[in-house]
Amino acid sequence: MTPREPDGDLRLPLLRQAWRTVTFVHWRYEKSLLQPLLPPGLTVDEHDGSAWVTLTPLEMRDVRLRGTPAVPRLSTFLETNLRTYVRDPDGRPGIWFFSLDAASTWITVGARLLLGAPYFRARLRLDRGDGIRYAGARAGRRRPAYHLQVRPGQDLQPGALDLWLTSRWRAYTRHAGYLLEIPVRHEAWRLRTASIARLDESLTASAGLPAPPRSALAHYSEGVADVEFGIARAVTRRWR
Repeated sequence: MTPREPDGDLRLPLLRQAWRTVTFVHWRYEKSLLQPLLPPGLTVDEHDGSAWVTLTPLEMRDVRLRGTPAVPRLSTFLETNLRTYVRDPDGRPGIWFFSLDAASTWITVGARLLLGAPYFRARLRLDRGDGIRYAGARAGRRRPAYHLQVRPGQDLQPGALDLWLTSRWRAYTRHAGYLLEIPVRHEAWRLRTASIARLDESLTASAGLPAPPRSALAHYSEGVADVEFGIARAVTRRWR
């Protein structure tokens, strides 16, 4: 298990944060269903002949610019992302986000304006009791929403698929006609198994995806403490 991306793309950290109380819910999809939803320059990545889509609710803590302190009530908030796994024109693996729902106005507006990241303002909730419950509803008329209850299990010695799904070191966005790469690094995940007690969601439909299969693979982690994001860079020329 490698905690850092070996090619060293992240040379100057720009943003620091921690990710806590993280659940991953993964579904198998046909590549042909996902490729039309990607921008030029990205291709769907597959593992053992399957593409994957993942729903990931988590706590974002102490989000701040490098060298600055966290700001109470602004630096910690809930977020939920829906993503798939891709390769760029050079064949490097990364993540493409269909959506990122956040209980934070500044991150929603800032990330959209500066990076083109598909953030949405949402009301999100996390409760601990009989397992862990996450729930959220996006602002607006259509209000895509979800409700997820998971029960974390035993510590997991990750196999090839577990690492393929969780150890990704760059994300891509489309902004101002460019495909942008955003490098990230953090320590290795400490994964646990997880069972899904309840899952209702309309985020996949809102992203233009067909309904996910009933069977899903789930992981849980208490999180990683030292997450760093680097400066975005263009990886393709501008298109109209």
